[in-house]
Amino acid sequence: MSYRLIIRPVAKAELMEAYHWYENRSPGLGKEFRRTVVSRLAFIQRNPKLFPAVHNKVRKALVRRFPFGIYYVIKREIIFVIAIYHASRDPERWHDRH
Repeated sequence: MSYRLIIRPVAKAELMEAYHWYENRSPGLGKEFRRTVVSRLAFIQRNPKLFPAVHNKVRKALVRRFPFGIYYVIKREIIFVIAIYHASRDPERWHDRH
C-alpha cells in the first residue's frame, strides 16, 4: 500500500524552528538536522505501522542523532505528521493536535 504524507503547518514550523536553532549553533548542522528528518519521514512513509502508538492512535518515530520525535497518525492511506518535537519539551502540548 502506498501512503501519502502530509505535514501539518505546526509541525513544519517546529521543523524550521529547530533547523534555524541548529544552523545558528553550527553552520551546516541545521542542514544535517533537516536531512535526517526528511530521511526519517521517507522511512515512515514506506513503513508507517512500524513505530509504536504512544497516545491513542498517535505514533512516534525517533530522529537519529538528534533528540526529536516525529509524531503522526494514519488515516486510511494518509499519514498526518502532527509534531516534530524535541524530547525535552512537554509532550502534553501536542496531544490535542490530531
